[in-house]
Formats: sequence, structure tokens, C-alpha cells
Amino acid sequence: MLHMVDSVFLALSVITIGSAIVALEVRSLIYGSIALMITLSGVAGFFLLLDAPFVAMFQLSVYVGSIAVLILFTVMLVRRELIFNKVEDKRRRYAGIGLMLALMLGIGTIIIGSGLKSMDTNSPMIDYKKIGEDFLTYYSPALIVMALILASSITGAMTLARREDAIDDQRAD
Repeated sequence: MLHMVDSVFLALSVITIGSAIVALEVRSLIYGSIALMITLSGVAGFFLLLDAPFVAMFQLSVYVGSIAVLILFTVMLVRRELIFNKVEDKRRRYAGIGLMLALMLGIGTIIIGSGLKSMDTNSPMIDYKKIGEDFLTYYSPALIVMALILASSITGAMTLARREDAIDDQRAD
């Protein structure tokens, strides 16, 4: 008998894996970026199922809200001829599959050797206020650097999107 949590997990799994496949296989970069945002939102849903709302909201704000939107801005701002010139090479697909299998094997080996079965699950509850205070005090320089990197990426995308057919130092419409 399926419980509600199992049904939600199965639905999230189908949505996350399906949108990840779409993100990899679709020809349009815009639709691929949207599928990536759905995939990352599904991962945030898994964190909610694991009763980690802070991590889920962080996932939504950082990955979906920042990185995926940055990809969309970059895709929409870069010149069209650079986007749609695609070189098909069958060897790349097989190399990607081989790299994915090697990576999965390595991650599996690390997880199996990590001693995950011997972990203590009777640890005290996590104080979310302490995590928030650490983000605003101890980790604030890292967050500022991350924001500057994202801002410089958007500036770089806008520089790439600058049109070459400007006349008299004015932008042509």
C-alpha cells in the first residue's frame, strides 16, 4: 500500500529524472534551461521530503533562482549564430556516457567506503537559527564573492551580446 509520501516521492522522481533527460536531449537551449530549472526544483522537493526546508529553500534560491536564470540570460543575450552552430559528433555522446558511468562508479565507491551504515542517528537536533547566524556572520564573505561572480557573469553575457553592427558609436536596433 502506497502512502502519500511514497506517492509524492515517485511523482518527484519521475518529474526530476524526466526533466533532466529533457534538459540533456532537447535541441532548443531555452527549453533545455527551463527543463534544468524543473530538475533543480525537483531536487529541492526531495529536500522538503527529507524534512530539510532550509536546504530546500537554499536550493531554490541559489540554483533555480540564480544559476538557471543566469543561464537563461546568457542564452538569450548571446548572438544567435553562436547558439545554433552545433557540431554533431557521435563519439561525444559515447564519451559522455562513459564519463558518467565512471563518475557514478567513483561516487558509489566513495559512498560505500564512507561508513554510512555506522552513522549515529541519535544526534541532537540542528539549530536553524545558528545556521542563519553563521551565514550572516562567518560565511558572509563567501556569499558576497558568490554574488560578485554571478554579477560579473551577467556583465560578461551582456558584453558577449553586444551587437557588432553599431553605427557612429550608437547601438543599432
